[in-house]
Amino acid sequence: MDGLLDQFRGRIPADQLLLIEEQILNAPIHPIWIALIQGMIAGITINAIAGFGEEYGWRGLLYSETGHSGFWKTSLLTGLIWGIWHSPIILYGHNYPDHPVIGVLMMTIWCLLLAPVFTYIRFKSRSVIAASILHGTLNGTVGMAVMTVSGGSDLTRGMTGLSGFIVLAIVNLILIPLVQKEKELWELRFNP
Repeated sequence: MDGLLDQFRGRIPADQLLLIEEQILNAPIHPIWIALIQGMIAGITINAIAGFGEEYGWRGLLYSETGHSGFWKTSLLTGLIWGIWHSPIILYGHNYPDHPVIGVLMMTIWCLLLAPVFTYIRFKSRSVIAASILHGTLNGTVGMAVMTVSGGSDLTRGMTGLSGFIVLAIVNLILIPLVQKEKELWELRFNP
């Protein structure tokens, strides 16, 4: 929980911070497990409903309109628009509170790297609902990395930082042969 505690250092009195640390150490269930369970439950329920609003546009309409151009082009276009769409909230300080301007670029890169995963889930499930559940679960659990890791900045740590980019790049490398294997089916769905 060092990452979570680091966020409060200097912002709350030291005695209160010590009290929080003590409560974490004495908790019957570690807070990270509570956060995981809560994030997963929220992800498949209320967060999925909220995520559906975005996913209906990205993996619903945009997917249907651009699918004929192929998996990777669809993912690239969707990721780019998805990232830019987040600009207002990023400039307001969400995800990258210490770097809101460069945060827009970071969020766009993150969405570009994440889009193939969402496109693949949408393709395999044939449903915007599956992408909505993924979106909701991701939103519900994405902060866990920041809670557990100390050091770095909002540009380097967590899923929306450089460390998350590296993980998503690896996931995309894994997707390459999977997508290639499904290329004929993709073509049949979009270019019958």
